[in-house]
This record gives sequence, C-alpha cells and structure tokens, in this order.
Amino acid sequence: MRIIDIAPSILAADFTHLAAEIKRVEDAGATYLHFDVMDGHFVPNISFGIPVLASIASSHRLINDVHIMISDPLTYGPQFVKAGADIVTFHYEALKDDEARFTVIEAIRKAGGKVGMSIKPGTEVTVLVPFLSQLDLVLIMSVEPGFGGQLFIKDALTRIAFLRQYIDKHGLHTKIEVDGGINEETADLCKAVGVDILVAGSYLFGHKDLAARLQGLQRL
Repeated sequence: MRIIDIAPSILAADFTHLAAEIKRVEDAGATYLHFDVMDGHFVPNISFGIPVLASIASSHRLINDVHIMISDPLTYGPQFVKAGADIVTFHYEALKDDEARFTVIEAIRKAGGKVGMSIKPGTEVTVLVPFLSQLDLVLIMSVEPGFGGQLFIKDALTRIAFLRQYIDKHGLHTKIEVDGGINEETADLCKAVGVDILVAGSYLFGHKDLAARLQGLQRL
C-alpha cells in the first residue's frame, strides 16, 4: 500500500513561533518539512535562504525538503545541502539545456543530498522523462510558483497520472510531490491519481485543528 507523506510548507508558518510551529506538524505526523526558497528573480517574490535552513535543520526529525525557486541552482543547490537540506529540488526552467540540468543533479548528489526537479504549470510534463531515473523526487507545481494561498490548477492531475504510470512501468523509485492549493478536496484528487507527497501550507498553519487537517490529508 502506498503511504501518503505530508510536507508542511513553513512559508505559511508563524515565524515569531517557528520552533513551536515545526513541533506542531512533527507531532501531528508530518514526514517532511518543506522550505520554499525564492530569489526575487526566477519567481517574483523573496522568501528565505540558507541561514534560516541552517538554524533549524537539525532541530527536528523531519526530512528537510528544500524547493529552490532560484535562477542559479548550480551554485546554491550544493550549499543548501551543506546547510542541512536532505532533498534539494530545483526547476527545470532555471537551466538552458539538459546538459546543464544533469550537471546540477550531479552537483547536488556529490554534495550529499537527494535531488528533485520541478516544473511550472506551463511546462510539458514529458520534459521530466529523461531525468526520472536520476531523480529521487519530481515536484509538480499546481499553482504558479512565487506565492502561497493560490487556487489549485487541475491540469496537475493529468501530470501526476502520467508520471505515476511511467514510474511504475519502468520500476523507478522516484517520488511524486505536488505543491499548491492543497486542501482536503484537492488532496483526494491527487491521491486518486498516484501522488506520494502532498505539500500544504495555508491549509495547515494558522488553524487550531492543524493535527486533524494533516491527518486527514494522509488518509487514502
């Protein structure tokens, strides 16, 4: 039986009580802790970077799942691994060609991290196929990257279904993650087509029933 893992995104957390927020999701049964890193260039927003990750990476038992929405993943991907990232996911669209993309994969792996690749909603899912055997994770964006709280784009479901079929057919172990607009309803849609990891931010943080919400997302 597939297990659905939950990756709460700290972008939506209360940063004045960040340690307590992390403990809440850890106690509720989360597996991953999702970091949305934005540089104000690749996406039109700035969030947080290496110092924030380094300060909390070892303060919990969750998997540090770092999504770098930045223009230079080759330089910074390995640095996030050194700061405590267990997985670094970079964007297909940040590199000009496949040779450069494979170079980033190798650099993150050489630094000691697992590697993920993400695509924006407007990018064809088939571009991921040449990389799947080299990736630990693929991240399907179900909103335009840059800001939290957006509505789920349903075309993400066909992308997840395609990847599930391809990964299973070829005996790969690549995890499928989805991020953007995840709530109980959209989570059920994603689970039905084969997702492995659900990223949720505003649906979890800021609510007194966070534990119940998180556990609801986990149920198949």
